[in-house]
Amino acid sequence: MKTQFLYGFHPVRAALDAHPERILEAWVDPTRTDSRMAELGRRLQEAGIPVHPASARALERKAGTPQHQGVVVRYRPPPPAGLNDLDGLAGESDGAPALFLALDGVTDPHNLGACMRSAHAAGARAVIVPRPRSAPLTPAARKVASGAAERLPLVVVPNLTQALERLKGGGLWVWGLAAEGAMRLYEAPLTRPCVLVLGAEGRGLRSGVRKRCDGLLRIPMAAGAESLNVSVAAGVALFEAVRQRSMVAARPG
Repeated sequence: MKTQFLYGFHPVRAALDAHPERILEAWVDPTRTDSRMAELGRRLQEAGIPVHPASARALERKAGTPQHQGVVVRYRPPPPAGLNDLDGLAGESDGAPALFLALDGVTDPHNLGACMRSAHAAGARAVIVPRPRSAPLTPAARKVASGAAERLPLVVVPNLTQALERLKGGGLWVWGLAAEGAMRLYEAPLTRPCVLVLGAEGRGLRSGVRKRCDGLLRIPMAAGAESLNVSVAAGVALFEAVRQRSMVAARPG
């Protein structure tokens, strides 16, 4: 896989935690003297990664943005997970029912990164996207994910409906999010192993994906309110699952 210029404190630290062998070299702004940057620079050197001093302007040229936070690395990302990895991910035993987030036609890298950040925080096992009509995991997406892209599997599948059918065959429920959903999000039994599926803003879920859903859920909103950004809707749905599951876990006996 081609290398990327990964930038930002959290993405670089997460890559260093998860895949230090994939960081080929690093550039750090020597004027950033706060303790967390000093520690990051020290860890990069201890991992045997060449570290070069670079000005903020030089880092901006490498990153393509001023939002580099003083560090840029040349990184060889691991290949994404695929369809055949779903069974193993769904079968993991971590004491909690499986939770997945699937995105249908989300083409904005910033939305992908924000969804991955929320999914990781909610304890999801993976984010699933179809190879066509989906945003790639760019450095910008990794920056927005704030380290989640290096810690949470992104499963890239040729066909999203096939992936959903595979998970349904393994006992997971598939819930789609749609403004016209027959059931409110808060009424759905999200304590069961499940997949939450969200579509792109405007177009929403494609008809083939809708047909694979066990039900469509809506997020209640004030009268006249527009639909939520997909990453916001994903966060609301994921943490409703977290809320329901935490209540079950807190019950005595």
